[in-house]
Amino acid sequence: MSDPSTAEAPLDPVAARMVARVRALMLVGGLTTFIAIAAVLTVIGYRVFRTEGSVRPRDVTAMLPQGARVVAITAAGDRIVVTVDIAGTLEARTFDARTLAPAGSLRFVTEP
Repeated sequence: MSDPSTAEAPLDPVAARMVARVRALMLVGGLTTFIAIAAVLTVIGYRVFRTEGSVRPRDVTAMLPQGARVVAITAAGDRIVVTVDIAGTLEARTFDARTLAPAGSLRFVTEP
């Protein structure tokens, strides 16, 4: 029992094409927004939940020989370099900056 005076009149072909075009543009804009939001949430989730380097030791004690003294400490990239004087011989000890685990050492001695 619809009243014929309140029923919508059919659109002319030009208006129908315009409505279809606006709907298509709205669909493209909505999909683009959805993809952009999904990409941002993916990057945030990756950064939050990745586990590499998340566990760091609080305190580390490096043992030096008796009589040794630290000459310099330097940060170089992802390494910490500690220069130690051991009885007149210089030694550079490197540590990983994330885990503070020893990464190697380099000893400098004079030729006899």
